[in-house]
Amino acid sequence: MSFLDYLISVDARTALMGRMMQKLGVDRQLKTVPDHEAVTSRAVDRCRSCGHQDECAIWLDENEQPNDPPDYCRNRDLIARLQHAAGLR
Repeated sequence: MSFLDYLISVDARTALMGRMMQKLGVDRQLKTVPDHEAVTSRAVDRCRSCGHQDECAIWLDENEQPNDPPDYCRNRDLIARLQHAAGLR
C-alpha cells in the first residue's frame, strides 16, 4: 500500500465515523462533551483501526434511521453515552 492509499483509506474511515455519528443523531452532542477534541480524536482512532469499513459503508447506506450502531462498531459505547446525554435513550 502506498502512502497515498493509506491517506485515502484513513480519510474514508474518518468519513464513515462522521456518517455514523450523524445518522445516529449524536454528531452535535459530540461537540458539547468536555474535551471534545480529545474524545473525537480517540473515536476517529477507533474507527480508523476497525476492519469493517466495507460492512460499515453498506450498513450506513441501508439503514435510514437506526437506533443503534452495528455490533462491531468500536464507538458503540461512546454513541450510547452520547445518545443518553442527548435524551435519545
